[in-house]
Amino acid sequence: MSVTQAPRPLPPKHSRRSLLIRLFNWSAAAVALSLLYPLLKYIRFRVKPKPRYVTVNGPLPLSGYHAERDFILFADSENAVAVSRTCTHLGCRVNFLEDQDAIECPCHQSRFTRQGKRITGPAEKDLPSYAVEIKKDAAGVTTQYVVELI
Repeated sequence: MSVTQAPRPLPPKHSRRSLLIRLFNWSAAAVALSLLYPLLKYIRFRVKPKPRYVTVNGPLPLSGYHAERDFILFADSENAVAVSRTCTHLGCRVNFLEDQDAIECPCHQSRFTRQGKRITGPAEKDLPSYAVEIKKDAAGVTTQYVVELI
């Protein structure tokens, strides 16, 4: 003889028990996220490369610029600017055209000012610039330019 039991009624949708279960689940999720956050942050951690310093002896020639492999240095009597030689369009090496007073990419003719600002061409971003420290002697004559490449 089998005894059949009446089906148990389901707890009401908004009972105290369901509230406590939901609260426990949210608390467990918050604790798990707070413990996983440092781990996830550690996994994505990247060490920034140390800057490289390039020294250019001064004063610059009368043209006012000096081209290296990675940058072009422009200087006058008071300030100096170094811009990257890598075009922001496709990565070609740009050149300074003295007669046109512009930096031009030989691949697709993007043009930039001496400060690296985009003038025309398919490149959509300006050239990155680098920090330049001007070193002078006791008489106030520029002896070196130190460019910080990042």
